[in-house]
Amino acid sequence: MCHETDMTELARKIAVSALLQPALAFAASEPSIGFQPPQTVVARHIYDLHSLMLSVCLVIAAVVFGVMFYSIVRFRKAAGREAKQFHGNTTLELLWTVIPCLIVAGMAYPATKTVIEMKDTTNPDLTIKITGYQWKWRYTYVDDGIDFYSSLSTPRDQIENEAPKGEHYLLEVDHPLVVPVGKKIRILTTADDVIHSWFVPALAVKQDAIPGFVRDSWFKVDAPGIYRGACTELCGKEHGFMPVVVEAMPEKDYQDWVADQRAKSAPPAAAPQ
Repeated sequence: MCHETDMTELARKIAVSALLQPALAFAASEPSIGFQPPQTVVARHIYDLHSLMLSVCLVIAAVVFGVMFYSIVRFRKAAGREAKQFHGNTTLELLWTVIPCLIVAGMAYPATKTVIEMKDTTNPDLTIKITGYQWKWRYTYVDDGIDFYSSLSTPRDQIENEAPKGEHYLLEVDHPLVVPVGKKIRILTTADDVIHSWFVPALAVKQDAIPGFVRDSWFKVDAPGIYRGACTELCGKEHGFMPVVVEAMPEKDYQDWVADQRAKSAPPAAAPQ
């Protein structure tokens, strides 16, 4: 009985660890308590939208709690106040109905505008198909004939706490997704086994990869750099070991990379007869 209890507790710890590892890795790589610095137009709009909504909520909270605490102190029973008895106030009821409706409508306009922009995948410069597997990603450049897998490259001794953790612990891969800067990249996401989710916070892209379905999204990176994310769908026991790495580079460097990848995948020349 004791042995079964120990095994249950061990299984629970493993499950919790798998769920928390991506979040812990993000926390280690990004010292800010807010969003990662936005690197696309949509990411900046989402960040501005978040700041706007948060400001509205703070103002509402300040007004509501201010009135509440003022009423509690000003009209407390210890001061000899008599509670006024009344029932119904048409003006007040109209105000607390109309004002929230106006606030919601004002918040809905920029939110709807941003969502429509997120879904506009027309006229891409490059299309990449992303397929999720347990527990790796496959990247297929539809127009360039490039196809490769991307897997976690964190050493096993770090994962098993036998060596110090690296700077990008659980957020490093053997083959990153390489894209050009300033180009509209359309991604087509699907999966071959279970549901996955391709997520890169700095690029404001989070798209589920569902077996049997093809879903699309897009991004246009502002500046060269390496941007990291992870699968955010609980896709199995190795869920915490399925990172996403996007390397954005200038157009010339990207074309050199494409030529190098094509050369590697080209079949060997036939021997002369």
